[in-house]
Order: sequence, then structure tokens, then C-alpha cells
Amino acid sequence: MVLNYIWIVFFIAAFVIAFVRLVFMGDVDVFPAIINSTFDTARTAFEISLGLTGVLSLWLGVMKIGERGGIINALARLLGPVFARLFPAIPKGHPVVGNIFMNLSANMLGLDNAATPLGLKAMEGLQELNPQKDTASDPMIMFLVLNTSGLTIVPVGILVYRAQMGAAQPTDIFIPLLLATFFSTLAGIVVTSLYQRINLLNRTILLTLGGLSLTVAGVMWGFSRLDGATMNIVATTSANVLLFTIIMTFLLAGVRKRINVYETFIEGAKEGFATAVRIIPYLVAVLVAIGVFRASGAMDWLIGAIGATLRATGAATEWVGALPTALMRPLSGSGARGMMVDAMQTYGADSFIGRLSCIFQGSTDTTFYILAVYFGSVGIRKTRHAVACGLLADLTGIIAAVFICYFFFG
Repeated sequence: MVLNYIWIVFFIAAFVIAFVRLVFMGDVDVFPAIINSTFDTARTAFEISLGLTGVLSLWLGVMKIGERGGIINALARLLGPVFARLFPAIPKGHPVVGNIFMNLSANMLGLDNAATPLGLKAMEGLQELNPQKDTASDPMIMFLVLNTSGLTIVPVGILVYRAQMGAAQPTDIFIPLLLATFFSTLAGIVVTSLYQRINLLNRTILLTLGGLSLTVAGVMWGFSRLDGATMNIVATTSANVLLFTIIMTFLLAGVRKRINVYETFIEGAKEGFATAVRIIPYLVAVLVAIGVFRASGAMDWLIGAIGATLRATGAATEWVGALPTALMRPLSGSGARGMMVDAMQTYGADSFIGRLSCIFQGSTDTTFYILAVYFGSVGIRKTRHAVACGLLADLTGIIAAVFICYFFFG
């Protein structure tokens, strides 16, 4: 229902802004630009789904081997105490816990192509436990908020973009980015727990969050002692070695269980094709609305209004130039990436705005894209508090990014 209202608001806002530009500013190109954007973004949505087909088939095939080989069940037992607190509606030891862990691990390592199919597999498992098939369950919402908060330990892509844009030290945003994304994820957990009345003040959760905090601090300290080139090599190599190790572990577990790993892989891979086709309408709906909103100039007007308001109140406005990345990030990953690159081109990769844009890009994830793809894959129409919790996590990440960037670079 919330996505329905947001979808309508995007189109109405786009029409109003475009009409004003046409009548009062004589901009005859605005409506052709909007119509062109509908075709372009619809094609992009299909291309994204088509591009996901191979990756989905690969990883759902690997996950099927992991299921049959007992790896997923083993992960579920290991994480049972923690996930029992965050996902109280999931039965103890259920295999979906392992799927959730694999997805979150891929996200933290910056392995986007692997994270999406793993997440879709987790959503299928959660849907099996869902008593109301058209309505998002509490575990689904907690899982999606953990995804949309964008916790990333190895932001390789952003570091590469900074290097390509001529940053003197591409890795100088690494520690600020980790801090911002950690606060975003923490806020997502707290807000969702309040909605779902989950008690976080227990030893298991406190020890887990404390351990995670120490782990993040250790990773930050270790990488901060490396130079930029070495850091990029170590981060990229570590992520890919771990990814291939996961694949080999699943295969060996299948061999140990004496299952036909090839046939099992094919069985899981077939699900990947069906899932990719199923999400096309949802992606088209979301990306077309975002494209229309951007093409109308509504995004530019919104940013201009925020900047004017801040200047009128005497507040600091140095960060407003990076705001397009922050506002676009929940809507479109590629759009936000374009905004980030544009900010570095316009202001310089080592400028305050250039650095803040990179931190914005890494502090959260594409909330509406994730909601559309994950909910769409299992036919969820009523999202309940998923959008609100996801956007509150995004807002926390944005605010944290601004303060952290001022602390490090202001």
C-alpha cells in the first residue's frame, strides 16, 4: 500500500513540475524528456532482470547444493540464538536462517551480484512461513531493513571510482563510510524492533552487537594501516577468495552427502530463470516512476528548496551539493552512482562534497529497488512498515554521513 502511494506521488509531482516548466518557463522539451525516460527506464528494468538471470541461476543452483549438503542447516543451528531474537517468528533451526546469513555476508563483502540471488532465496523461505501470502511478515521486514541499511565492510566499487576520478588517496573515505553504514544498520535494527516489539536488551543481542562493533573496528584499524593500492588489492582478493571458498565448500558438502551435485545445481538454477522473469513487472513500475521524477526536474527543485531553506536558517550548506546522491540512493543504485561520479567531476574527488557523495553512496542501499525486487519475487503487495523502517535507516545513515564527514574532512 505504501509503495502504491509513493508511486502515485512520483507521477503527480513529475506532472506538476513539468507543467509549470512548460507554461511558465517555456520549456518545450520537458514532456518529451519524460516520455523518453519511461521507455528508457522500462528497457533498463528488463535489461536488469535479464542480466540477473545468469547470476540468479548460478547462485540458486549453488544454494540448492548447500541445502542438500547440509550447509544451510548447519548455519541455521549456529546462528539460532541470535536470529531467534531478531526473527522470533522463524522456527528454531529453520534452513532459512542460513540463507539470510549468506545474503547478509555477501552484502557486507560488497558482492552485490551474489547478494541478490541469495536474498531472493531467503525471501522464498520466509514466504513459506508467511501465513498471509500477500502481506509482508515481521521476519520479511526485518530481513529487508537489514538489506536496505546497506552494511558493507569492503566497499571496493566506491574505492575504484575514487581512484578513477583522480583522488589523491582513494581510501580516505573508508573509515568514515564504515562508521556511517554501521549507524544506518544499527538504526534499522532498533526501529524495526520497536515496531515489532522485539526486546533488544538481552545478553545474546548485546554480545552480538558488541562483537560486531569490535569486528568492524578491527577491520577499520587493519585497513587503515595499508596504503591505497595495497588496500584495494587486499579487499578485492579477500572478497573473491571467500566467495570461491563458499562455492567449493558447498560442492564438497554435496559430495560428502553423496548427492548428485550436477542435477541438484540444475534444479536450483531453473528457479533462477523463473524468479528473474517474475520480478520484471515490479522493476518496471519502480524504475519508470523514478525516471519520470528525475526527468521532470522534480529532483533538482527538491534539492534547490532544501538548500534555500538551510541558507535562510543560517545552517551549514557545504554538504547540499552531495545531497543528490543521498536522495537518489534509496531510489536507484545506478542513479546514485551517477550522482556520485558527477559530484566528483564537478567539485573534485578530494573535495568535501566529492568525499561526502561517496560516503552517502556506501552508507545505505537502494531501498525501493530492494523492496520491489524482493517483495515482487514472492508476490507481496502489502508492505506494512517495511518502507518506513527502511527509510528511517536511510535517514540515519545520511545524517551520520554528514556529521562523520565534517569530523574527518570538515
